[in-house]
Amino acid sequence: MSKDKYKIRDWKRYNKSLEDRGDINIWIPEDMVNRWQYSYSKKEIKKRGGSYIYSDLAIIFCVTMRYVYKLPYRANRGYIKSLFRLLKIELAIPSISQLCKRSKQLSFESMVCGKKKITDIAIDSTGLKVYGEGEWKVRKHGAGKHRTWMKLHVAIDIETQEIVAMELTGNSIDDATCAEPIIASVESTGRSIRSLRGDGGYDKEKVRKVAYEKNIEQIIPPQSNAVVDKDEHAWMQQRDKAIGRLKEIERKDWKVEVGYHKRSLVETAMFRYKTIHGGHLKSRNIDNQKTEVKIKCKILNMFINLAKPDSYKVA
Repeated sequence: MSKDKYKIRDWKRYNKSLEDRGDINIWIPEDMVNRWQYSYSKKEIKKRGGSYIYSDLAIIFCVTMRYVYKLPYRANRGYIKSLFRLLKIELAIPSISQLCKRSKQLSFESMVCGKKKITDIAIDSTGLKVYGEGEWKVRKHGAGKHRTWMKLHVAIDIETQEIVAMELTGNSIDDATCAEPIIASVESTGRSIRSLRGDGGYDKEKVRKVAYEKNIEQIIPPQSNAVVDKDEHAWMQQRDKAIGRLKEIERKDWKVEVGYHKRSLVETAMFRYKTIHGGHLKSRNIDNQKTEVKIKCKILNMFINLAKPDSYKVA
């Protein structure tokens, strides 16, 4: 079966928006100079010893530049120095050790650019390599060193295709376990979830129970050997209804009927993540890794808002 083919309606606009992704101005906040230094609030008491010099905004800007332009720490610091020199901005740049230490405890605003209040989400997961040998060497000579992986769980808004929530866990954590924190993370941004799309890995009672309690429509295909819940739990009613419908029509027709095919957009988002940022993590510490992934997801959201192709099916 051949793949569907699409054409973009407005290449001129799309090309311009792709060029804008490299524009340094989109990464520099208007009030960055005024907010560069750390400002202690009334609740915070400045203690003796070491104290913060740079604000979270300054650290986020420096780390973002590193991941946007794929630079090592030292080269990134040199890049920001030259950038400030050209812009005639007289600001000190955080050292490498300051960036590493502060990245562990960064708190910043939502990575979502849009301001929708109601969203339909699709969730899935993918693996990110922390360190180890490349695929070619393993295939050619076998594995000589243990490779370590982390698991990235992602939820996207199927309309805007923005990443609205993410969780980074060990490789042993199953997809269904992360559904609840993902839902909580989306709601923490002030959004309510109307529907949730996930593959068969999310066909678990714990996922359906959380979705039922939040009044979320469950667009999750029951497994091929699924049977109706004998205990008639309220949170399993949508699953039971789907099982009954699947006895009447083909599975592919059911997926079209409920709009399940839109779940593939989350796979597109993960493909976009790995194409732009690669399939590995630069950081070794778990706290730094979480910050790294969150900033990379925010970068992707900036990209998708700048350049989203307006395409149509031709074959």
